Amino acid sequence: MDDLAHDTAGVVARPPLIFAGALGLGLFLQKLVPVTFLPRSWAKYVGWPLVVVSFLPAGSAALAMRRAKTALDPHQPTTAIVVEGPFKYTRNPIYVSFTLLYAGITLLANSLWTALLLPFVLVVMQRGVIEREERYLERKFGAEYLQYKARVRRWL
Repeated sequence: MDDLAHDTAGVVARPPLIFAGALGLGLFLQKLVPVTFLPRSWAKYVGWPLVVVSFLPAGSAALAMRRAKTALDPHQPTTAIVVEGPFKYTRNPIYVSFTLLYAGITLLANSLWTALLLPFVLVVMQRGVIEREERYLERKFGAEYLQYKARVRRWL
């Protein structure tokens, strides 16, 4: 294998697939055994705003990453530490977006199943994606990344 093949974080799966897989499983279980947890009106009034807001951090993060000429895909090499846009406030704005979107869809579906799966998704994200990405960035960028990591929170 060439060096390029090793120049990645080695995440367990693409983050959108982790979120979508759990969401799909939860919605499937909801179809089989419907279990709601909120009054319907609350679910809509909180769910839709979360869905809409979820696109803001991801969109601005994608723009910041494009400007920095670095990859969005964790299976591609990272060429720069992005510190602009939402990366000033969280090291993982796209994962924050995915979490907000997942929560919004969970509320709209009013599915206890998807709600119960979210903590497992976050553990997989933490251990199988974020911690691996952080180790990779520490190896690749050293002190520069450690300083950024000390300044900016992992989530919010």
